[in-house]
Amino acid sequence: MAIEIVNVLQDFAIIMIVAAIMTIISYKLKQPLILGYIAAGIIIGPHTPPFNLISNTDILNLFAEIGIILLLFTVGMEFPIQKLKNIGKRATIITVVEQIGTLIAGYFVAQALGFSFYNSLFISVAMSVSSTVIIMKILEELKILREEGSYLTLGILIIEDIVILSIFAILQSTSISGTVSLTEILIPIGLTVAFIAAVLIIGSKTIPRLVDFVARTNQRDVLVVTILGLAFGFAYISNIMGISVAVGAFFAGVLIAESKSHSVTSILATPIRDMFVALFFVSVGALMDINLIPVFIIPSLVLIAITSGAKFIIVFLCSRYQGFSKYIAFQTGVNLSSSRGGEMSLIVAKGGIDIGVAGHFILPIVGTITIISTFLSPYLIKLGWKLADKFKDDASKPNSKPDSNSN
Repeated sequence: MAIEIVNVLQDFAIIMIVAAIMTIISYKLKQPLILGYIAAGIIIGPHTPPFNLISNTDILNLFAEIGIILLLFTVGMEFPIQKLKNIGKRATIITVVEQIGTLIAGYFVAQALGFSFYNSLFISVAMSVSSTVIIMKILEELKILREEGSYLTLGILIIEDIVILSIFAILQSTSISGTVSLTEILIPIGLTVAFIAAVLIIGSKTIPRLVDFVARTNQRDVLVVTILGLAFGFAYISNIMGISVAVGAFFAGVLIAESKSHSVTSILATPIRDMFVALFFVSVGALMDINLIPVFIIPSLVLIAITSGAKFIIVFLCSRYQGFSKYIAFQTGVNLSSSRGGEMSLIVAKGGIDIGVAGHFILPIVGTITIISTFLSPYLIKLGWKLADKFKDDASKPNSKPDSNSN
């Protein structure tokens, strides 16, 4: 047992030291810190010669999962229920349309590249979802997380995670049995709706009061333990219901945003969040085999280009149709199309391999796409938001339906 503890401490020390060095280099070069974290992961990872600097990648995966929970939890704190209600219906419509459109585009591209039916299907599902963690971290790093376009982006990303899990469950079921079970389709959707309804109806009347009660004790350590307990508690509940842990953590943050002391809780949670989010991005780099990038670079770039283009066009047009200004629609389209691959995409790819219908090369392809996309995302979002400024005058009427006679 003592040896295991020593190994964990050794791994943690190496991860944090290398990550600190690489992020300092990124800062000096005026590059996004995410790139520093990923570079650190590549350096210490098991696929980078001459030797592996960490002894247990399972520990890294655990830290990464904690990072996802804490990031979405603190993001939820910036997303009060009223704002969620304001965009919920429109964000759902946009999400369903853009995911179907991107999925179809990804499928036909994969088929054109010579992949089999099931390989094409799992690749297209993986490519249809954007990375919530990567996009939210970039928006925060660029200090644009509280912009209207970012709120709409987050709403769509959360719904995307829910939709993709439903599609994935259906795909796994049909791949194994060869038939579509209505029960297996309705149960995950029903559980998701029940979870969200319970959060918005019951949770909104109890959790904010609990947080305010604890805050009145003026014991910051007790408050930190309480909000972290809520974050991981909601993540656990969502996980056992078959929903992404990110969704549960996000809604825990949404409920805390309704409390009178939410600003204090946000300040207290941020340093803990930053440490584990760093570990998430380090793990992305560590678990990627960069030796496979040259092998899959061409199909990866083709898939990124076409699915990103399709997602941007669909999101922009749907957002306009739902009454958002060109300014917000352009920002949202850029945000969502900038990141292909990510945590959910890797889960989908691995799931296809686990049930034996997708080839083992699917995971390295999605991994290659994730690496390329994560490196490009900060620059694409920064450039896209500058281009969106051309539509800034249109933002004065963000909730009005676009005129059918206008250009």
